[in-house]
Amino acid sequence: MSFAPGEEPSAGEFFNRELSWLEFNRRVLHEALDERTPLLERVGFLSIFNSNLDEFFQKRVGGLKRQIAAGVTTRTPDGMLPREQLIAIRQCVLDMIHQQADCYLHTLRPALAKQGIYLLEFDQLTEEESRFCQQYFRSNLFPVLTPLTVDPGHPFPFISNLSTSLGVTLCSSASEDPGGVEPLPQFARVKVPRVLPRWVRLPHPGGAVTNGGPHRFVLLDQIIRQHLSDLFEGMTITEVEPFRVTRNADVEQDEEDAEDLLELIEQQLRERRFGQTVRLEVDAQPSPAMTQFLMEELELDESDTYLMPALLDYTDLRPITDLPLPALKYEPWTPVVPPRLADEEADIFSIIRSGDVLVHHPYESFSASVEKFIRAAARDPKVIAIKQTLYRTSADSPFIPELIRAAESGKQVVCLVELKARFDEERNIHVAQALEKAGIHVVYGLIGLKTHTKTSLVVRHEADTMRVYAHIGTGNYNSKTANLYTDLGLFTCNQEITSDLVEMFHFLTGRSQIKDFRKLLIAPINMKRRFVELIDREIAQTQAWKARGGEADDPARPRIIAKMNSLEDRGVCRKLYDASRAGVRIQLIVRGFCCLIPGVRGMSENITVQSVIGRFLEHSRIYYFHNSGNGEYYIGSADWMYRNLNDRVECITPILEPALQQRLRQILEVMLEDRRQAWDLGSNGVYVQRKPDPARPETLQGTHQRLMEIARKDAQPAAKQ
Repeated sequence: MSFAPGEEPSAGEFFNRELSWLEFNRRVLHEALDERTPLLERVGFLSIFNSNLDEFFQKRVGGLKRQIAAGVTTRTPDGMLPREQLIAIRQCVLDMIHQQADCYLHTLRPALAKQGIYLLEFDQLTEEESRFCQQYFRSNLFPVLTPLTVDPGHPFPFISNLSTSLGVTLCSSASEDPGGVEPLPQFARVKVPRVLPRWVRLPHPGGAVTNGGPHRFVLLDQIIRQHLSDLFEGMTITEVEPFRVTRNADVEQDEEDAEDLLELIEQQLRERRFGQTVRLEVDAQPSPAMTQFLMEELELDESDTYLMPALLDYTDLRPITDLPLPALKYEPWTPVVPPRLADEEADIFSIIRSGDVLVHHPYESFSASVEKFIRAAARDPKVIAIKQTLYRTSADSPFIPELIRAAESGKQVVCLVELKARFDEERNIHVAQALEKAGIHVVYGLIGLKTHTKTSLVVRHEADTMRVYAHIGTGNYNSKTANLYTDLGLFTCNQEITSDLVEMFHFLTGRSQIKDFRKLLIAPINMKRRFVELIDREIAQTQAWKARGGEADDPARPRIIAKMNSLEDRGVCRKLYDASRAGVRIQLIVRGFCCLIPGVRGMSENITVQSVIGRFLEHSRIYYFHNSGNGEYYIGSADWMYRNLNDRVECITPILEPALQQRLRQILEVMLEDRRQAWDLGSNGVYVQRKPDPARPETLQGTHQRLMEIARKDAQPAAKQ
């Protein structure tokens, strides 16, 4: 990480970003350890923890290795060199993967068996099940598998990213050697195919496979391992070692020299596929000789190699979590229709004209709000233009056909597709090409900046004038994640806000040189400056409040509440430290990593940091500033991270209507009061989970349960009408 002038690291001011992220993933793992979490959801959290860790190694560990290869000696804000960070990361990861394995082997697998769900080793199968596996191998696996042997004529094969393989040591029969010389061992690799389910469902007695219990599964890897001799006829198999490889996804190229951004991203995708290996995972009892051979071929060492005590890849467990056993899962949740939008016959544009609409997903329906807005715009003959930013969207996104329909009906449609959305680049390329074929004007983003803002703009011809409607959100236009992530969205036709949004789209598509906005906070133009000004205002008001003799518990005490995914920007953190020293009360709700250190006397004693982890992924960003009792609320796409404030196009909007401000206040208060899902960050970097108060039964409910109940209650009056 490089530092801007005057931004050199200062020991004791910040937590390490990488280690703080690992502590976040430890909180995710805790959801699997926590007995209060429903059983199949616990299995799901093992999978999520694994998936998170895979991405961390691809991006963050890959980036650190690239720094080491480039000879980078710059220290992080907490004073660590890249190599020192890798050592600390390994120690932390080893501890967590042993916790994960212990949970799987000694807690979850026995608990699943009690519920009639058996995750079996091959030697636990019945004779009938073994015969089924033999037939399954011959019918489904034998034609698909491609054993690759390494010898002078066949080099070591390419091992694809996050693939699981079986390493096999082979010897030819000694009887075939007339000289009686001991045959030399050969290495072979068999890739476990991704096209088949990794946990194979075993038939019930009599051959039927049904959804009724018991549910018996065996790993595909073990079926292959048991029948390897069929792949190497006449050879002696002396050792078998399952292994899994992770490759670096932190591929960078100079965008400034790129003539075609689409071509550049396609090239990066090709390079990522062949990226440097950064991690080797092997089973708990590996062959020392084979492991050493793999490390040499993959150019890794022991510090990059992880012995996995149970499973190599817990992401394979997701089909288990999909079993139709509702008693072992969270209470089913169907998002309610937002009360203002409950009348299906009402014109959504007239509803917005009557007052801004705030929606909260997944408590409120994404399809009945955001999808409805774009669908109405695409089909309304009075709409003449639609502009939208797409960062991540689902493969079967309902927005794409509606935008195409709008273009085909003669509307002017502009779509900014961010090709640089990590791990979604290929999908976004296909989306962009489909839109272009339909005649939609597609913009690929700005050189040097990711377009991360989540905004839509609709221009409608009304009464001899053009009225602009807008949706500004905290989350992606993705119908699937809208049911899993908590996000907020504002629908408005407020002219000051929509005029700013028009200017933002001109900045994106026409490279406008605009320097400021009236209402919106737009990165990288005015967002960081405006946030700093808002914090400075609280500092100034605190000084006036103190002069009036204000007490620490005074409701009039200046206050900042900020909810986000991650907090890392050093400039903002130092400004928050200044505010804390001045006496501003600061409450931060940060789901992921947090580099700010709270609770340090003389620096941050007035700052608290909490994290909320549970069934939904907390993704919304809310910012509140007390402003001498005239509270200001903001929502949008940006965290307080350097990349969001400086290297991305982001949009934060004020929430102006008092009723909508009160809704945001309610969300923040629910989270701040949470004693079920909330964790408090200490100045030592350790998170401690809060405990419910036995005298207050309501504290047994966490944020998500309370907000579901509030959404149900709020929807009832609309349902009765």
